[in-house]
Amino acid sequence: MVSRRACTFIILMFVVGLNLRPAMSSVAPLLARLQETAGLSPASAGILTTLPVLFLGLSAPLAPLLAKRIGSERTLSAALLLLACGLILRGLPMSGALFIGSAMAGSAIGIGGTLLPALVKRELPDSADLLTGLYTMALCFGGALGAGLSVPLMQWLGSWQLSLMSWSLLALIALVLWLINIPATQCTQPSPATSSSLTQLLRKSLTWHVMLFMGIQSSMAYIVFGWLPTLLVYRGYDEAAAGWTMAISIMCQLGSALSAPWLARLTHDQRPALLLVLLSTALGLWMLLIAPLAWKWPGAVLLGIGQGGSFSLALSLLVLRTANSRLAGQLSGLVQGGGYTLAALGPFGVGLMLQAGAEIPHIAWLLIVLIALCCGFALLAGRNRQLDDHNGELVVHRG
Repeated sequence: MVSRRACTFIILMFVVGLNLRPAMSSVAPLLARLQETAGLSPASAGILTTLPVLFLGLSAPLAPLLAKRIGSERTLSAALLLLACGLILRGLPMSGALFIGSAMAGSAIGIGGTLLPALVKRELPDSADLLTGLYTMALCFGGALGAGLSVPLMQWLGSWQLSLMSWSLLALIALVLWLINIPATQCTQPSPATSSSLTQLLRKSLTWHVMLFMGIQSSMAYIVFGWLPTLLVYRGYDEAAAGWTMAISIMCQLGSALSAPWLARLTHDQRPALLLVLLSTALGLWMLLIAPLAWKWPGAVLLGIGQGGSFSLALSLLVLRTANSRLAGQLSGLVQGGGYTLAALGPFGVGLMLQAGAEIPHIAWLLIVLIALCCGFALLAGRNRQLDDHNGELVVHRG
């Protein structure tokens, strides 16, 4: 039977997870409007979509250090406060506020998103991979809300600035709930008697396999968050239809995010599940960006299934490839830091390609080639291996 503290933690994890995607997905449906009203070039729009992901990657390695100094709970509280401030700032009528606020939001998401897998491993280690699926479902649901409601909020509130700022309310609600319930989620911190350095982790090929898989699949995700509505508008959609197409795709991520860890448990390792979701992602992109427009709904569904499953499995690898919560936190910081920094190149690269006059099918085929490369790292990262430092030395053994 699940304890009251565990139930409280699961609810808080879900609420916090809801806040870790709207900051990025809420901009994409408004990007064409921003290019018209704010005078953003495609390259500037690429920078805007890249900044949150870049700062997410740069800030992720700080999370374990901050958690060690002030505790995971206080660090997560600070991240939620920073997120709310960044979301408010990006809508203010100040020069550069949109970009600075986006960077602040990305930093907050990087810290919060890095802490949660380690907290899951700490609180409920026996079900860490399945709970990671639930957490990923919260991320996807939050992303869908951001994509689907941005244009209606702009129409209801009267401006794109207020539409972007309104997401700070969700962050403030999560912060209040987290602060009220922190005592119910706290438990004894793991002993730091054995400590492996980040350098030791970086010497293990398994770390790099997981990091590169995380980076490439995340790059696909943030290209979709940042550019899919704009690419669909270029294909003839109106703003609202493009936004809802992305929202439906993200909504389809909910089921695969929750079910992918269960699917992965059916085999002795995660390689079949990883290849399946990557294939679904590639087919979805082909249907949306290359195939006739009549294929848009199957394409949106397949893309959502693939991306929800691949991200859920990527986060599951952080807990499945480590023997304890402290290692999970260190691996999470390294993998998400390096992976998201790499992922930031994706949205910026799409912006540069559009600025150079690239056609949509050319962009789509490049993304499909990157997914094929990601399959190679999936075959390596998905093997049944685990990092352990039980005897004071970091080793890799069969899980």
